[in-house]
Amino acid sequence: MDLDKITAEEIGEDHISNGVNTPLRDDAFEKTDEEKIEIIQEHFAEIMHALGLDLTDDSLKGTPYRVAKMYVKEIFEGLNPKNKPVARQFNNNYDYQGMLVEKNIQVTSFCEHHFLPFIGKAHVGYISSGKKVIGLSKINRIVDYYSRRPQVQERLTLQIADELQEALETDDVAVFIDSKHLCVSTRGIKDQSSSTITAEYRGAFQNEDTQQKFIDYITTNTEIQ
Repeated sequence: MDLDKITAEEIGEDHISNGVNTPLRDDAFEKTDEEKIEIIQEHFAEIMHALGLDLTDDSLKGTPYRVAKMYVKEIFEGLNPKNKPVARQFNNNYDYQGMLVEKNIQVTSFCEHHFLPFIGKAHVGYISSGKKVIGLSKINRIVDYYSRRPQVQERLTLQIADELQEALETDDVAVFIDSKHLCVSTRGIKDQSSSTITAEYRGAFQNEDTQQKFIDYITTNTEIQ
């Protein structure tokens, strides 16, 4: 299929992606955050105007700026590498060789096809190479960083796995994401009951027994009252 010669209407609802890297232009970081906010504010005001909204109304007149600032400084801040968390390594002094699982990590991202949120949980596991580990909160921050950009869930899963392999210096990582997409629940089919699962198993996690142990961990009810 030659994607350059067909339209979005012809593609339909299929999540077609061109690779693991987020599609960014070469000049993506030439403008300052303030310049980006100014441009987005102007264009979002045009969208609201085209919809027939009265931008002189007290409730609406600040909306273009609020949306622009939210895009640049909050929900899409993961587009900028300067916001990437530093995953500082520590010596594995305890010589812990078992599986470590961080589960129920909040995922809040935006579908890049309709710019609507998808929200769910990520479960991450790894087996240390025996030398280095990172702080537990850094795993959550890595998930959050790659979530804060226009995304497809498949790419998000792979980006998290790639980053963990690099940060932990191990091949043995697992990433499992279960989320609800508002582009499915609020438009089109309007299915509010379905969710989407993606999983990436690498290294030792490709072994069925290890993979099953990971699944057992993430499905165990360990809610703390």
